[in-house]
Amino acid sequence: MSRIGKVPIPVPNGVQVTIANREVKVKGPKGELSYTFSPLVEVSQADGKIIVKRNQDDRVGRAFHGLTRALIKNMVVGVTNGFEKKLQLVGVGFKAQVSGKKLVLNVGYSHPIDYLIPEGIKVELDKEDKNIVVISGIDRQRVGETAAQIRKFKVPEPYKGKGIRYIDEYVRRKAGKAAVKAAAA
Repeated sequence: MSRIGKVPIPVPNGVQVTIANREVKVKGPKGELSYTFSPLVEVSQADGKIIVKRNQDDRVGRAFHGLTRALIKNMVVGVTNGFEKKLQLVGVGFKAQVSGKKLVLNVGYSHPIDYLIPEGIKVELDKEDKNIVVISGIDRQRVGETAAQIRKFKVPEPYKGKGIRYIDEYVRRKAGKAAVKAAAA
């Protein structure tokens, strides 16, 4: 049995779960999400918990068992608490602005980058530090994908560390030419 898949998902108060026609709909205080699961698994609800069981015990069935349970758990957490990713802009003159449904980034190019914010995602700047972009929403996959797309505009480079990075990301630094010449002399 899958260690992840066999754990029942508790449904908090204020969250409604509907299971019909291979589709799970989760509705909570922050919004509503739905997921169509594979025929290799069965999803049921009992005693305020969601239980995922698999129909096949082969490799694919085991994989879908854990996957389905994790995705439904993320839906429940998303409609109750939501998800959040933070990006930090590191570099002289790097800044971000949110104007309407666009994020405008100045990250060292000759022109600003306009990023259209996807539907269901909220992007704002941190109140204390304007170089931190906070991306939040109820769908974990879309929040992560949006953060990855924004980070891709200027990936942190290893010599000075400039770029867009996750707030908890460690950028491994390289010595550069000057350090190599000093060590050789």
